[in-house]
Amino acid sequence: MADRRTVEAASIPPFPSADPYGRPEGRPQLGSLLLRDGVITVEQLEAALAQKEAEGGRLGEILLRYNVTTATAIARALAEQYGFEFIELSRFDLVPSATSLLPENVARRLSALPIAFDEDGTVIVAVTDPTDVMASDDLRLALGLQIRFVVVSVSDLGRTLDRCFRASVHVEMESDVIPEEAEEPVEDITEGDVTDAPAIKLTNQIIANAIAEGASDIHFEPQPHAMVVRARIDGVMRKVAEVPTGLTPAVTSRLKIMGELDIADRRNAQDGRVSIRYDGHPVDLRIAVLPTTFGEKVVLRILHRASGRLAISDLGMNPEAEAVLTRALKQPYGAVLTVGPTGSGKTTTLYAALEFLNDDERSLATIEDPVENQIPGITQVEVNVRAGLTFASGLRTMLRSDPDVVLIGEVRDEETARIAIQAAMTGHLVLTTLHTHNAASSIARLRDMGVDQSLIATSINCIVAQRLARKLCVHCREAYVPTEAEKIADGLKGVLQDGEALYRGRGCGECADTGYNGRVALYEVMPISGKIRHLIEASTEEIFAAAVGAGMITLREDGIRLCRAGISSLEEIHRVTGDRLM
Repeated sequence: MADRRTVEAASIPPFPSADPYGRPEGRPQLGSLLLRDGVITVEQLEAALAQKEAEGGRLGEILLRYNVTTATAIARALAEQYGFEFIELSRFDLVPSATSLLPENVARRLSALPIAFDEDGTVIVAVTDPTDVMASDDLRLALGLQIRFVVVSVSDLGRTLDRCFRASVHVEMESDVIPEEAEEPVEDITEGDVTDAPAIKLTNQIIANAIAEGASDIHFEPQPHAMVVRARIDGVMRKVAEVPTGLTPAVTSRLKIMGELDIADRRNAQDGRVSIRYDGHPVDLRIAVLPTTFGEKVVLRILHRASGRLAISDLGMNPEAEAVLTRALKQPYGAVLTVGPTGSGKTTTLYAALEFLNDDERSLATIEDPVENQIPGITQVEVNVRAGLTFASGLRTMLRSDPDVVLIGEVRDEETARIAIQAAMTGHLVLTTLHTHNAASSIARLRDMGVDQSLIATSINCIVAQRLARKLCVHCREAYVPTEAEKIADGLKGVLQDGEALYRGRGCGECADTGYNGRVALYEVMPISGKIRHLIEASTEEIFAAAVGAGMITLREDGIRLCRAGISSLEEIHRVTGDRLM
């Protein structure tokens, strides 16, 4: 294979001898470098060259279009080919005085960004295409300084430009007594009193950055010498900013004002909400303020009100679990519960169930806090405690409006649980969520909430427990074969075949050195039927054992399935499920 590569690479047409940056001739060819690094195969290179000859274009762009390599690999090869340094901007400390040298429209047009200065004052400029002589001339003219170029990937530069030139966040103050359909002006949070401008801008930037990074929560945590800001990204906390001591009171006040809270009350816990628009899209923020030793801690929960449609087949369930869930949803009445901790994707699963059930022959209604996804054809009600609309009161009225399917955002108390179970007994299909560890422990939780045991046995169709685990970064994941000792320690003896590989993340610029990018759900689906129906009064351990004996795939087993498929890692599955079998 090595000889064949050498022969084939020799047939690659040479690049023009003229170098826009004055580099010496005799450069290595891009295809040769990618072959040498094992990034592409000879067959892929031949196909890309044929495409280039037939339609024109750049070799790197063609390879990216056909998903045979990554933007990072192309950028590394281009940097080596032209003798430039390759860097990953996610690992580079940007210098604000440098990034501000180019306006956003110019930086995006030229695909370039000044990022720092050398000791002699030369500005370091990150570019994606070191062969673009026109962009080089335009940059020198626009900056009027000595320039040193470094090469970055297209995706890396795009993310960094978004970070440096973040779209402004607009905040729409919601009043619970004003209907949402009323036309209310949108307030730009960059406006306000001149003395508050730095705090407003800083708050704006932190929220915008967190939303762009896909955070689910933002924690503003006061410390003795500063306020540390951390965001939960892909389920893991990460430090994203630090607010100077001088701005800490103003930032806290700004957050409380956004949530329509009392800024003078610094001794009591407070809860609020605000609706914002980020990059033209509506986003809900739930604001919780907690007095601490060093001041008030503020936590923002980010809830996107997207309007996408998600099918059950899109959830990534194993086929056996998906079949159990769809059978339960096809029942004319009963209850389907999704359970797990906060932020485990329960509502997403229920929305997929709603899509499965949404047709002209059924009347569907939901009561939620808040309505996270607007679905055409479904009556959706949002809880408004200040106006007296709670889950329990809203559910009572809703059941009088002749629905076939009812979704309850969360069963929080005994009253709501009792109404929900009674509705499931009187001809309604009820979908709801519950906070429990796994499917089997949900039975004990309902008993603790005062629901009659006989009603639990006859009204619940199935219980879906779930977790969200981080997905391995496709750009840096690598295979490895666990040792026998590792198999025994992880309970994989007899599960993995001899020589079967698992995967782990190495960490790269595409995933901020974490080895992970995005999340995937683990599922444990337990039908309430057969022997389990007669074990409602039994302990959680007995119910779990009976469910496993009947063929239920546990959360941990479903996680191992994802590990074998290269989607997640064993370490991550341990993190979200723990070491216990249940």
